[in-house]
Order: sequence, then C-alpha cells, then structure tokens
Amino acid sequence: MFRWLFLLILIVPALEIGIFVWAGNLIGAWWVIFFILLTGVLGAYLAKREGLQTLRLAQLEMNQGRLPAEQIFDGVCILIGAVVLLTPGFITDALGFFLLLPVTRVPLKRMLQNLLKKLLSNGTITIFRR
Repeated sequence: MFRWLFLLILIVPALEIGIFVWAGNLIGAWWVIFFILLTGVLGAYLAKREGLQTLRLAQLEMNQGRLPAEQIFDGVCILIGAVVLLTPGFITDALGFFLLLPVTRVPLKRMLQNLLKKLLSNGTITIFRR
C-alpha cells in the first residue's frame, strides 16, 4: 500500500506539470491560471453545498434513530474531493469533481466501501474494542 501511495505522490505531480506546460502552450498561461482559479472557486462552492446537504441528511437519519452510514461515506468523499480540488491541477480537479458531484460520487463511494470491507476482512485495518 505504501509503495502505491509513494508512486502516486511522484507520478501525479509530474503529470500535472506536464499538462500545465502543454495547456499553457496550447491556450496560454493566463488561461491556465484562470481555469485553476475557476475550478478552485467552483469546487469550494460545490463542497459547501454538498457538505451542507449531507449534514442535513445525516441529522435527519439520526433524528429518526438510524445510523447515518451512507452520509458518513458521502462526507468522506466530499472532504477528499474538496481537498483534492484545492490542489492545482487538471487531473486532481477531475477527481475532485467526481467526488463532489452526487451522480459520479455514488460509484466511487461504492468502490471506497468495498475497499474498506476488503481491508477489514483481510486484517490490514483492525478495529480495537475495549
């Protein structure tokens, strides 16, 4: 797992820089800067909107005596999407928008749930109880 994370930390920034240079040559540096700022502002707006909606749904679930499990996963996806959108880059922006938009968040949320189940079942992640 650490190796994959290490490779991701090395490869993604290199790809982002390459795309910045390519896009800068294609449309100009000022347009690239504009799109970076635009995606940041749009991402912050979406994160706030989706986060508040998820919080409202979680409160509704708790008021009805149910555990807001789906909303917890939604919240994690929204948080990761917002953080990734703050990172300048077109690849990270695409991932951030996929995590923020409800339509595309559902399949990614299911993948995250399946990954968590797999990590729990094979002992990679353990839950300690007293």
